[in-house]
Amino acid sequence: MRKIFIMAMLLMMTLTGCGGDSDLTDKSGTIKIGLDDEYAPMGFRDEKGELIGFDIDLAKEAARRLGVKAEFVPIDWDKKEEAITSGRVDMLWNGCDITDERKEYMIFSKPYMNNRQILIVKRGNTQNIHSVSDLEGKVVGTQAGSNSVDYVEQHKDLKESFEAFKTYRNYREAFHDLDKDLVDVLIADEIVSRYAMLKRAGKFEIIEVTVGSATEIGIGFRKDNIELRDKVQKVFDEMVKDGTARKISEQWFQADLIKLKR
Repeated sequence: MRKIFIMAMLLMMTLTGCGGDSDLTDKSGTIKIGLDDEYAPMGFRDEKGELIGFDIDLAKEAARRLGVKAEFVPIDWDKKEEAITSGRVDMLWNGCDITDERKEYMIFSKPYMNNRQILIVKRGNTQNIHSVSDLEGKVVGTQAGSNSVDYVEQHKDLKESFEAFKTYRNYREAFHDLDKDLVDVLIADEIVSRYAMLKRAGKFEIIEVTVGSATEIGIGFRKDNIELRDKVQKVFDEMVKDGTARKISEQWFQADLIKLKR
């Protein structure tokens, strides 16, 4: 009987280990990752409707190294606080700027990329926009829930100088309205905007100014999920050290934009 008991215990231990890092996941061995699925090139859908992107590739590799499954959960980015605090998702990995406001309801990994907000106009710049001061009397647009919204809301005088301020569910809708002259200018993330403009060759141009302060991008986690944050950080550091993160960056940006030190 003692021999049978020992064999049973060994079997249970083996089965438990097959589930990956089960203390970090739900019962199915899955980590749920929240994202805006129209936020190219960080996370978006291809022609077949499948999720692809820079952060998608990073997250999949991190999950593989943790021995768990990554489930990507599309969310309304303007409601990301509710998504992360309610437990609907375990993390936000989608070009998420690290801000003091967001630190109120989640914790972050170490920053892995730099970002800034820039101005985008239609090709030709008929509105003669060259700086933030030129936005007076203009119809200005950006993505709802973005760092750009935070900046505008914090600068009431600037916002009140606009003819109108429009927010969009995603940048695809914002670029559509800029193309149709329904807005005069967009305030937008540089990384996402430069990629979007590659797909819309010749239609738009960037005004090379930084709106507000440059920011850093990180992975967001629930405040009580320190263990998950630390384990994801550990495998991410390994991905940087062995060159995997660099290769993924070069595939999407033709450059190594990962800022973590090797």
